[in-house]
Amino acid sequence: MKTLIKNIEIVDAEGLRSGKVLIEDGKIKKVYKEKGVVRAAYDKEIDGAGHVLMPGFIDMHCHLRDPGYEYKETMETGMKAALKGGFTSLVAMANTKPIIDNAEILEKNLKKATDLDLCKLIQVSAVTKNFSEEELVDFEALRTLTNVFSNDGVSILNQDTMVKGLKASAENDFILLTHCDPETALVKRDVELLESYGGHLHVCHISKKDTLEVIQMAKQKGLDITCEVTPHHLFASAMEYRVNPPFRTYPDRRSLIEGIKDGMIDMCGTDHAPHSEEDKQNGAPGINNFEMAFSMYYTVFNQNKIGLEKLSEMLSYAPAKRMGIKAGLVKERYPADLVLVDLNWAGKINPKNFISKSRNNPFGGETLKGKVLMTMVKGNIKYDDNGSTL
Repeated sequence: MKTLIKNIEIVDAEGLRSGKVLIEDGKIKKVYKEKGVVRAAYDKEIDGAGHVLMPGFIDMHCHLRDPGYEYKETMETGMKAALKGGFTSLVAMANTKPIIDNAEILEKNLKKATDLDLCKLIQVSAVTKNFSEEELVDFEALRTLTNVFSNDGVSILNQDTMVKGLKASAENDFILLTHCDPETALVKRDVELLESYGGHLHVCHISKKDTLEVIQMAKQKGLDITCEVTPHHLFASAMEYRVNPPFRTYPDRRSLIEGIKDGMIDMCGTDHAPHSEEDKQNGAPGINNFEMAFSMYYTVFNQNKIGLEKLSEMLSYAPAKRMGIKAGLVKERYPADLVLVDLNWAGKINPKNFISKSRNNPFGGETLKGKVLMTMVKGNIKYDDNGSTL
């Protein structure tokens, strides 16, 4: 099956250009210049109508709630919501029920994702068994199935456990993702341990100016550390709506935006955390983000004159590079995981229109800019807007 996408502006981390894209057998066969002649035969033609084609987004941080919390979200509803938001690959956290801390459970989730044939799944394993304080998982056995480990949802407070996790990340070549609460103090501790013992560290959902300063110093020392920022921490400050980490001050939010401009913040992570209405009323922290994340990010980037190429880098290329995946660029021989976006669209968020099973989002009525029109995975259309609204 060969598909040609024409009449598009192509944007990725390497720049912006007008052109056409030919897809064959799930990969990008050729990228043509705007006036390039397509001599190859093809089966299907998609007219991009002058909109922007980007690499599919890779969410470095989300919660699919499956298995065990299907009343909040199932893998299927979560992936369909993600596709609406332009996400083609998902790094799903291990805080399910049971916690994903062994090969059997992890393999089962990978198979479920394969059978669904929606998004690509990078399933995270826990660092410790059942998120315990000291008992480590079998890193060697699990490493054949994933290269991402995290106890996200809880912090690794035990310093000895963190040391062992960092050492294991170096020995088994995986990325250790950390949820830090208290944020700056734990990031500072982890950076000191990283400097002493080595490893591959990724800091989840940073939200404070002081945290960013610690990470900046770590990078200046050449340590292997990356970090992510959520759409809601960039978009708003000082809100009472409960998320973890909380909405911070306006100066904190401004520091995150500057951190993007100077390259200290590496990538985006939605921290999509669906909850039932009852759980949210009982104080569960989290926000439903998949379907509006791109619009929130793009609105902030646009307001602060940060280029779309930078957003593509943070949504696609940087997470792919961090995980060692050949993805995140509109380039020949790369996977045809692609998203078509309308940058001129502006409209209001309405959580009632979410595909996700949950509606926990405080931004209903907010006006955003930019919208996903179509999402392709391996060259197959998995989401088509058809005039739907956020």
